[in-house]
Amino acid sequence: MSAPAGAPAGAPAGATSGAPASETSGVAAGGAVERVLRLGLPKGSLQDATVSLFKQAGFSISISSRGYFPAIDDDEIECMLIRPQEASRYVEHGLIDLAVTGFDWILGRDVVEVAELEYSKQLRRPVRWVVAVPADSPIRSVADLEGKRIATEAVELTERFLEENGVTAEVEYSWGATEVKPPYLADAIVELTETGSSLRANGLRIVHEVLRSTTRLIANRDAMADPWKRGRIEDLALLLRASLAARGKAGLMLNVHESNLAAVEDVLPSLKSPTISRLQTEGWLAVNTIVDEAEVRLLIPRLKAAGAEDIVEFPLSKVVE
Repeated sequence: MSAPAGAPAGAPAGATSGAPASETSGVAAGGAVERVLRLGLPKGSLQDATVSLFKQAGFSISISSRGYFPAIDDDEIECMLIRPQEASRYVEHGLIDLAVTGFDWILGRDVVEVAELEYSKQLRRPVRWVVAVPADSPIRSVADLEGKRIATEAVELTERFLEENGVTAEVEYSWGATEVKPPYLADAIVELTETGSSLRANGLRIVHEVLRSTTRLIANRDAMADPWKRGRIEDLALLLRASLAARGKAGLMLNVHESNLAAVEDVLPSLKSPTISRLQTEGWLAVNTIVDEAEVRLLIPRLKAAGAEDIVEFPLSKVVE
């Protein structure tokens, strides 16, 4: 049985569970044109981190165990789970309006990069595609890959990298478990890593970094030419960026007598200058600021010693810069 119309490539038969009815029609009852934004969410390792980011941005997404069409609490957005490797192709051809995917998967695609979103499965930093070989391999440089067999999921990226370096090698697609293929099934691999720990655990060492990649929000060019869709996409990008900017930050508010204000300001780091307002009590001021969350445990005792009172720490969900 083939996958249903509208399901992502590779989706199993029966994956229509939860599919929005409007996928087959752009016209609502009464002949009015529907305003729907079709959003591709990454299926796989980035899925949970993306759902968490959208939650922080104000969108609740619910994914069933076998469904490919997550529910979202916004009637103007329809979601579909898509492998990041395929998302840019679907966006380029207008099958979906926008998607969350990696920079590594949009190279050579005619799409609009709306926002760089610096997050990954575990950490808020770029992931890396690297050439890795067994620890005892004689391969020490890119030139040593000449004539070798390389296993990778990123075939086009690897072939482009080898061509740029004047190296001819056999590149084969890896369907999974790439790290266990050297030395018996491949001489080297090109693999994605965040920390390198999985490579080390499999007895591999990194020879060269091929590419650094961060998560991107991309959009179809025609969608960005539509005023309504462009507005929704830009608003979404703003909220996602603001949510990421708030991570690792905390808000502090406190009261201080004006005679101690200079001492308190000397203690406080800030994104900009702290916000200061007068209280009704003569001579007293309220101070609000944003600081690195990791510094709060050091700042509070110092602020108290500098004359601050009624110190309150509060979490931040978004910081719009």
